[in-house]
Amino acid sequence: MGKWENFQIWRGRLPHWRADNVNYYVTFRHKRELTDEERNVLFRKLFQAQGKKLDFAIFAILPEKTEMVFTVLESPAGQPYELSDVVEKAKNKAGKEIIKKSGERWPPFFHESYDRIIRDDEEYETTWLSILESPVAAELCEDPEDYQHLFVIDPS
Repeated sequence: MGKWENFQIWRGRLPHWRADNVNYYVTFRHKRELTDEERNVLFRKLFQAQGKKLDFAIFAILPEKTEMVFTVLESPAGQPYELSDVVEKAKNKAGKEIIKKSGERWPPFFHESYDRIIRDDEEYETTWLSILESPVAAELCEDPEDYQHLFVIDPS
């Protein structure tokens, strides 16, 4: 495991690997399908971290799940932000807004997210392309460029 800087493992319900200057793949499921308006709320909340705490390469919010690839940026103190804190805060804020509008008792997201360090360029490309094509695979659009809940930075 000497391949990554400051590598460490911590455990919630799932093990979580952390290292500096790596790309992460993160996904979380929704308890129910999100409406178009609810996906807009989650998109806005996640996007607030772009360039401040996370540097997204791509993310897609589908009705039943959210997937993303990003690197974690450093705080002003010079330490990387904890990615789960950033993602969970965005989910919490979106959940509160959705609850307020829907009248539901609980947010429509499962608590824990699945995350993994992307190990090499091949895995990065495969994961990035899979997320890019996910709205088409889910039959939400015919062209990924037409899907409004997809944020893409060209990997080249």
